Amino acid sequence: MESYDLVVIGGGPAGIQGAATARVLGRTVALVDRHHELGGAGANTGTVPSKTLRETAVVLAGLRSRDLYGVDLSVRRKITVADFLRHERKVKEGLNARFNQQLDACDTRVIFGDATFVDANTILIHGRSSDEACDPHKERAALDEDVMIRGDKILIATGSSPSRPGIFPFGPGVFDSDTLLNLGNLPNTMAVLGAGTIGCEYACTFAALGSKVHLIDGRDCLLPFLDRSIAEALTVEMERAGIVFRWKERATSCVVEDVPTPGHLGRVRLGFDSGESLVVEEVLVAAGRVSNTGSLNLEAAGVKLGERGLIPVDRSFRTNVPHIYAAGDVIGFPALASTSIEQAQRAVQHAFGRNPAPGTPDLLPHGLWTIPEIGFVGSTEEELRKQGIPYVAGLASYADNPRGRILGDAAGFLKLLFRLPDLELVGAHMIGEQATDVIHIGMIAMHAHLRADQFDDMCFNLPTLGELYKYAAFEAILEAERQGVDRPLPKAAPGSL
Repeated sequence: MESYDLVVIGGGPAGIQGAATARVLGRTVALVDRHHELGGAGANTGTVPSKTLRETAVVLAGLRSRDLYGVDLSVRRKITVADFLRHERKVKEGLNARFNQQLDACDTRVIFGDATFVDANTILIHGRSSDEACDPHKERAALDEDVMIRGDKILIATGSSPSRPGIFPFGPGVFDSDTLLNLGNLPNTMAVLGAGTIGCEYACTFAALGSKVHLIDGRDCLLPFLDRSIAEALTVEMERAGIVFRWKERATSCVVEDVPTPGHLGRVRLGFDSGESLVVEEVLVAAGRVSNTGSLNLEAAGVKLGERGLIPVDRSFRTNVPHIYAAGDVIGFPALASTSIEQAQRAVQHAFGRNPAPGTPDLLPHGLWTIPEIGFVGSTEEELRKQGIPYVAGLASYADNPRGRILGDAAGFLKLLFRLPDLELVGAHMIGEQATDVIHIGMIAMHAHLRADQFDDMCFNLPTLGELYKYAAFEAILEAERQGVDRPLPKAAPGSL
């Protein structure tokens, strides 16, 4: 039996980062993954493919050229999702090659197959294996027998999969977020069940491509974790894009009445608890995700499971078994690729005595790739009110910003929240083009405990969206002055064209 300092189960962002971190520390590593493409859902079925499809939709639907005189773009109705994913395939192939090169460079053994615990240190692997996995041009050889390996330390990073409620006959016409990219023809009508992040992102993408989208949810408002003003602005923009919201509705039946075939769109009938029904050509079920722990036989390792199959961990990402760690979607919130990478790195560092700061940073940037996109970090207005923290808000609109006008995104804005009386930045919320990038300025400012007046001392390039921070901070200072807060004002308002 081969033995390693670290065995990583799962080849997504967390698993790859964990393996690389251990090799940097001079440890021997084996990485086990059940798929034959590294990168997990983030690179292969979820984050990167969906965002690439969105970006292609934004460009081809003409949203980037909506105000250019003489430009009129439209999408061919017989175009297929596969046509849109040509760029996605190139992106994915490039990422897979980079992951292979990364593991090859750090001399990590990659084993492809299903991992099952035999005991707390021993892993049985069923399936296919290859020591040549870091060379994508070489055929991966099949195993004649199972492989068993041992790890002094183990990192579980198996990720999550879409939840599949039993009433839905998944297959042609009915998809989850992993299988949606196998959709054939672009549908004229589509129902998205679940108005969470994934549901909203795909609803926006297909609406941009010309599909009539019905977004169905049992709640009565959009994305309640967002700052209310951002959620309301997104709702307006989605309705403007033609998305029909059906609130307080729950599907009770789903019947594929006409199976779609190549070149032929099918028909799916949904029934709701209200008694109403809806007929569309395609259905996307976005009912959340469940952790991939069912096949690991964690009982043999003594690892306890929590609610919804999640693995409970401490602030160093250890399970109840001290030498077994877990990171990424498999431990639950926030289940982002960025935080998964950070968690895995800190877990492995702790496992081998580096003792990094426990946990992940408290200030986590969040991005939603809706149309328009959203970025936020820190507290919302609703959270500050609930906690009894006095604050002032400052807003800056894309319509008043030269770069915003160039982009033609008149509805976008940045909202900054400053705590009173010291006017330290405690929340940043943005909706509009490039919001997921520009929000990082707010995150850095919050890490540095910057105050509103300090933004006035900064010079931002013009024309850029970064300049919105200066305008929003100035508006907050004026509001603080109106409320009688003793705070020195800048000599003048920020200059403008």
